[in-house]
Amino acid sequence: MLKSLFKPRPAQTAGRALYARVVEQARSPALYRDLGAPDTVEGRFEIYSLHVVLLLERLRGHGEAAADVSQALFDAYVSSLDDALREMGVGDLSVGKKMRKLGEAFYGRGKNYQEALDSLPDRAPLEAILGRTVYADAEDRSAELADYVLAQREALAGNSLEALLAGKADWRAA
Repeated sequence: MLKSLFKPRPAQTAGRALYARVVEQARSPALYRDLGAPDTVEGRFEIYSLHVVLLLERLRGHGEAAADVSQALFDAYVSSLDDALREMGVGDLSVGKKMRKLGEAFYGRGKNYQEALDSLPDRAPLEAILGRTVYADAEDRSAELADYVLAQREALAGNSLEALLAGKADWRAA
């Protein structure tokens, strides 16, 4: 009986599994080597955030189960950010402030990415947000990264909702 009380809900398990797929995809060397994403703390934050946003967009509007998985995915992402800050030596008293700033940054990017994706087929807004965020301190290769984003968006659209709700997401190779 106690085992069932502490067993994670299926949405939590799926959200964690989807975040693991985000991590795997965001760590693809091709993103950094071929597309010039900066291999820095900030660059990785941008790439991880971009992939989370793409999955959240795919799940949006598909009912309560998808909303629960989306929340669990976001929770896994936030927990990972918190863990990363602590591993980098950020003190307990500063973690809350830094997490709030990261949360605000994520929500702003999510909103901007959604607006850019909603404006397709005009790619200019997508390339602009990629240039301002991912390539803020690097050579701007936003047109190439936009191609990647659109390919990943298409790949996620090809994933069945049932697979995503089970924590399985297939990305295209970077």
